[in-house]
Amino acid sequence: MAKVDSKAGESKVREFAKGVKAQFRRIIWPSKDTIWKQLAAVLTVSVIAGLLIVLIDFGSQKLIDYLLSI
Repeated sequence: MAKVDSKAGESKVREFAKGVKAQFRRIIWPSKDTIWKQLAAVLTVSVIAGLLIVLIDFGSQKLIDYLLSI
């Protein structure tokens, strides 16, 4: 069995961690105002999509009930 150099593995882990830390420093975080606007947009679209799904489901159920009663 080959002997693994633990210091080389440790060095790679540290190098990776330094790279991750450097990338986190480069992130441009959105402002609170931007986050609230995006949250409002997501909630609005979600509610509208949910209502459309309910209407389509209700309408299709009524149509199926009508067709089966003929």
